Amino acid sequence: MKALVALILLVQLPIHKAVPAAPPAPLGCDDPESEAAAEVAVNYINGHSHHGYKFALNRIEDIRVVPQGPNNDIIFLELDLLETTCPVLSPTPLANCSVRSFAEHAVEGDCDVKLQKVDGVLSVLASKCHSHADSSEDILKVCPDCPLLARMNDTEVLETVSAALNDYNSKTTDSYLRLLEIGRAKIQYHPGHVVVTEFAVGATNCSAQEAKANVGACQLLPEDQSNFGFCTAVMVKAPSQDLQVDCQLYGHQVPAPDTPLLSWPGVTYAHPGQDTSAGLAPSAVGVTNHNLGLFHNNPVASESSSSEMFRSMLPAKPVAKRAVAEAAQHDKVPRPVGFVPPPPPCPGRIRYFDI
Repeated sequence: MKALVALILLVQLPIHKAVPAAPPAPLGCDDPESEAAAEVAVNYINGHSHHGYKFALNRIEDIRVVPQGPNNDIIFLELDLLETTCPVLSPTPLANCSVRSFAEHAVEGDCDVKLQKVDGVLSVLASKCHSHADSSEDILKVCPDCPLLARMNDTEVLETVSAALNDYNSKTTDSYLRLLEIGRAKIQYHPGHVVVTEFAVGATNCSAQEAKANVGACQLLPEDQSNFGFCTAVMVKAPSQDLQVDCQLYGHQVPAPDTPLLSWPGVTYAHPGQDTSAGLAPSAVGVTNHNLGLFHNNPVASESSSSEMFRSMLPAKPVAKRAVAEAAQHDKVPRPVGFVPPPPPCPGRIRYFDI
């Protein structure tokens, strides 16, 4: 009998089922965690870019977080970047680099980045980027007299770069400088005919005086002594003629541990069959800007499937449609006077301007 009573009492005890924890709210594109991930991504992109200029974050378009386990998340980012005035060779921190204005014929970069966050530490697994200059029509609407980007293999551009290097080397008492690559160029025809160029250079093992005797023997300094820099040149062709050249050498820099010296950003090494006389990578011939054509898998990433980044990328959320639907839903609910519905979590704010 006692056993029966105990069984009845046990059955009558309330049964408490474990309630699953609510999933965390999705990150918004302007949340601090999103911006921290974007900062890591942009630094990675600039550190692995081999041509042109550093890029700065303009907008976080989307963010997706896929939990992998305790304190382990995979993060997918879609970023809009803008070209700065700092070459990839420059040691200037990105925070001190100015974004080119819209009127300077801005260049935008679009990047997809996959990161992993383990115990609060972010690392990039893979990235894919491309870039493009704003359309000439958009520039001329705002600034009809602004010069536009010229093709980097334009005859006048090559002539200006050659004349500028010759002028600099004829006057310096330091190392003879050799052209690495042309960064960008613009040609203005009114009110005067002016060619403006920017180009990367490297110091050689010859003095400028020694180069006069045998310039063909002058090679870039060895990797443990390398010294790269950047030049700007302005050639006025009409109504008068003038040439102004300014070059800055950055001094020897030690690359990051995961950046091989032979792939140092901005340095183009000759390969058999390539014409490097103009200092242009094959992909830059006939175009107005270096494409941020970066597709990179981190060889030291801890997430084994990083190479499958873009095949495993989750379908993009219909941000615009979702925002419209949410706004419509807000309209159906009575709200106090002056109520402003919250903005959708993505895309985020524009830091500079929209292209």
